[in-house]
Amino acid sequence: MNIISATEMPIELSKLLIGIAIMAVVTYLCRVLTLVLVRKKIKNTFIRSMLTYIPFGVLSAMVFPEIIYSTSDGGVIVSTAVLIATISGTVVAIVLALFKRGLFTVAMSATATVLILLLILQGAGVP
Repeated sequence: MNIISATEMPIELSKLLIGIAIMAVVTYLCRVLTLVLVRKKIKNTFIRSMLTYIPFGVLSAMVFPEIIYSTSDGGVIVSTAVLIATISGTVVAIVLALFKRGLFTVAMSATATVLILLLILQGAGVP
């Protein structure tokens, strides 16, 4: 087993480590500054409700584009089967989320829906 010293590290790895360190510092500062600046309990109902829904908004903004792009070729959906499966998986996820199922259940059900529909539609010869 060869041990690589810091001077022999490829430039890409050192940039990666610097990037990870910067992200860790920024994350830590965000959490510490929140603790330092907000000492009292937030009593404003508007701000509390807004803070309650931020995680859902961020999760939606991160996940929904991935639903569209993950089953495509370079950002463009190239077949009818993929389009049908993607839309069906999204509908399943929305319905399960409306029935207040857990995140794991929603994600696995949507993924299984897309996989099963792709296998069925491609097996049936849908382009």
